[in-house]
Amino acid sequence: MLHKRILRLSFLLISLMMLNACDRFQVKPTPPVKPDCDCPVQPTPALKPAEVKPEPIKVPDYGLLKPADWQELDAITKDDVTKAWPAWKLGCASLKAKPAWQAVCNEADKLETPSHESIIDYFKNNFAVYRTTNLDGTNTGLITGYYAPVIKGSRVKTDKYRFPLYTRPDDLITVELSSLFPELANKRVRGRVVGTKLIPYYNRGEIEADNSPLKGKEFVWVDDQIDLFFLQIQGSGMVHFDNGEKMHVGYADQNGQSYQSIGRLLIEKGELTADKASMQGIKDWSRNNPNKLRDLLNANPSYVFFRELPPGLPGPIGALGSPILAERVVAIDPKFVPLGAPIFLSTNLPIANKSLNRLMMAQDTGGAIKGGVRADFYWGAGDAAGKSAGSMKQQGKIWVLLPKDFPLPK
Repeated sequence: MLHKRILRLSFLLISLMMLNACDRFQVKPTPPVKPDCDCPVQPTPALKPAEVKPEPIKVPDYGLLKPADWQELDAITKDDVTKAWPAWKLGCASLKAKPAWQAVCNEADKLETPSHESIIDYFKNNFAVYRTTNLDGTNTGLITGYYAPVIKGSRVKTDKYRFPLYTRPDDLITVELSSLFPELANKRVRGRVVGTKLIPYYNRGEIEADNSPLKGKEFVWVDDQIDLFFLQIQGSGMVHFDNGEKMHVGYADQNGQSYQSIGRLLIEKGELTADKASMQGIKDWSRNNPNKLRDLLNANPSYVFFRELPPGLPGPIGALGSPILAERVVAIDPKFVPLGAPIFLSTNLPIANKSLNRLMMAQDTGGAIKGGVRADFYWGAGDAAGKSAGSMKQQGKIWVLLPKDFPLPK
């Protein structure tokens, strides 16, 4: 049966090639679109049944990194870089498997408890500085924030805890098209097999219906529907149980449906103004409009599946595969900035509007993080982190630190 299914998929993919399918299916290794980025746009029509289409090619364009000088990073001496060092060491645990990073990570292992000065010397001796730029040549871009929600839950369904988190479904199929067609590198489709066809996977409304096709895949239940929705947007978080136990949950997969912003939809319907369409504004609206909430959430067909993470982690698992640390990790667009690279971020703090010049680690990605000068600042877990994340929408500049022999396009 498995062999026949593979053959059927192969014939389907060949058909997709002939049809020049090109629509985008969102892929999210760590946090997707953040609500504070909402702005009015025309909604994207839902996919018709049987229209499973591949993502566009994503080829790294590190050519937009422009050589710079360490003198541009004078402000790094005022940053407490010892707080960034643990994040760098966690990242090196994954980067060591890549030849371009092995030497610098081995050098990092020689510094057991480095001082501020020795850390700066380490980076200056082993790394070159590059200024990030946009496609239009500018060097300033949007800096937003994200966080890990903390919500209340239970391992069993009760009257109070009745909204489930689902594990990855067994019938969700992800096909990497490059395995059949090398020219389709980095393209993939998600769906499920019905008969001889690969069709789109169930959308949010179908998954959350009373007679859900995913019954039996629940692994934890939470008490608030809108909190669960924002947990899916952030991509990871923590569930607190009544007995004091805590569970880290992380992104496992996504149903392949395109993300639709409910904040933008509320603006279009005149339910919220643009300045109120933040995470907190959307939560307040949902509390005041419980009868409209289900239809609003179902307008976003995208759905995220979770997995239970090992206890005791210092933070959620980022796109690099290592735990990420609060206020020392950013999500970037790996098409323009090498995943795992140290960066120097120059922007302003939200709310206080004070300057923020900090050594960070580019260890995560996100569906809304697109472009050369673009970053999402990880604030940590809980309500205070959520407040900072929801308020952060600043302009900023980014410098990337790469090993001196890192292979860049000529």
